[in-house]
Amino acid sequence: MTAALRPGDPTTVNVPLSERSYDIVIGRNQIATLGSRAAALKPGAKAAIVTDNTVAGLHLEAAEAALAAGGVPTSRVIVEPGEATKSFAGFECVCEALIAARVERGDLVVALGGGVVGDLAGFAAATVRRGLDYIQAPTTLLAQVDSSVGGKTGINSRQGKNLIGAFHQPILVVADTSALDTLPPRQFRAGYAEVVKYALLGDAAFFAWLEANAREVFAGGAAREHAIATSCRMKAAIVARDEREAGDRALLNLGHTFGHALEAAAGFSDRLLHGEAVALGMALAAEFSVHLGVLAPEHAARAARHLADAGLPVRLTDVAGGVPDADRLMELMSQDKKVRRGKLTFVLLRDIGAAYISYDVDPALLRAFLVAKLNGQ
Repeated sequence: MTAALRPGDPTTVNVPLSERSYDIVIGRNQIATLGSRAAALKPGAKAAIVTDNTVAGLHLEAAEAALAAGGVPTSRVIVEPGEATKSFAGFECVCEALIAARVERGDLVVALGGGVVGDLAGFAAATVRRGLDYIQAPTTLLAQVDSSVGGKTGINSRQGKNLIGAFHQPILVVADTSALDTLPPRQFRAGYAEVVKYALLGDAAFFAWLEANAREVFAGGAAREHAIATSCRMKAAIVARDEREAGDRALLNLGHTFGHALEAAAGFSDRLLHGEAVALGMALAAEFSVHLGVLAPEHAARAARHLADAGLPVRLTDVAGGVPDADRLMELMSQDKKVRRGKLTFVLLRDIGAAYISYDVDPALLRAFLVAKLNGQ
């Protein structure tokens, strides 16, 4: 593990993708640098800021002022907050607004907000005028460590999560950690699940560091920035190896096959936030790994204990309003993006920090596991 960052020191993580390489800038008060950074990358461009009503009240004026100070004229596109906006209707709204604002191919889209705004604005940028450059300015922990990095953009279908979209890399990510000061505790906990994901899938030492330092990560300061930077470095390395998820990048979906099905079952609502679904999905993936005989039970218990200590759900009974039966969950998982020729793909664990991809999970074993979990076993 590298030493934690000193408070106030921004750090830069590069995502090395040849001519599409870009930087992730991590640190406090970095929204103030948006204008100078945008002007350096796209001289003469104007910017359309896509955000939601909640984030607009907190950070939009600062973003507009920063861009104006850099000589970048702006327009704004404001959508409703929440997963329901990541839809065909939300996508149409953003695309039409960008066109109405006369955003040209040489201009910029700035995604200012959490994962919903980032995915939606990025997908609109991928398609309006056959492709616009965009900057991610994530304001949630989940977006700063995960969804803003790697170029996955898209919307939800009624049949599942993120089933419509495109790979479209940003030209810059500005992760202003001071924006997290305004984040509700539940949203911060949900983002923390994605931090834990990186440790579980590939860095046992980072997991041990989180066990020792989670309180400081939640409190803010150097430990928080260290956790964000470590997560971003891990994701950047994986994306550089496998930009379009043909192999190793699927490891980033640890917990997501279970999690996406549970999100869909909850109607993509506040009953179960994305990060909460991922936390529960990781606990289930660890227990399923034990069920398959590839993970020691004490390691699954250790992973679940840390997630639970962070206030995250780790049992199906933790989901408000309950979950469907095993057959319905199986049906929802069959729509997962990682399904190959009708066969389920899961990211499972051999150890803390040692994930692997299983491309042919036996449906009968999975169903039996789900029935057991639904019965509280």
